[in-house]
Amino acid sequence: MICNVCKKNEATTHYKSVVNGQVTELWLCPHCANKAGYNNVFSDMATDFSSFLGSFLGNGLPSRTSATRCSKCGSSFADIARSGKVGCAECYKEFYDELLPSIQKMHGNIEHMGKVASLGSPQDKVKSQINKYHSQLAQAVAKQDYETAAKLRDKIKALEEGHINEK
Repeated sequence: MICNVCKKNEATTHYKSVVNGQVTELWLCPHCANKAGYNNVFSDMATDFSSFLGSFLGNGLPSRTSATRCSKCGSSFADIARSGKVGCAECYKEFYDELLPSIQKMHGNIEHMGKVASLGSPQDKVKSQINKYHSQLAQAVAKQDYETAAKLRDKIKALEEGHINEK
């Protein structure tokens, strides 16, 4: 993307503001962003993201020696802990055991949960199951599989009765 101000250089900074519902977006090159006062948010901080990430990785020396290196990029776990940057995608596989506790500490979980909020209450889970069965029921009826449809109808009825009794 080209800078919206000078119309010459590659834009590296995206500025977006919303004032009274009016959205304004600017894409700026480093020179124009600096001139407009949009500096790196982390520039005034004593530490940058790399050292922040490195602090998570550096708590406790790895079980392997620094001689163990990634087969693709040559990084060692000590290099990753020192810089706070993983060398390549292969490093995640190579240093999985060492990275796992740090990733878990940073994110609270090692399994990606997606953007959709999880179903919290048991009632929500029952409603979700009922909706799933309704969908399967419609498919069974469309296929004229009435035996499956009857079983699904019974499951829906049992869930709905149980759900009503819980309230």
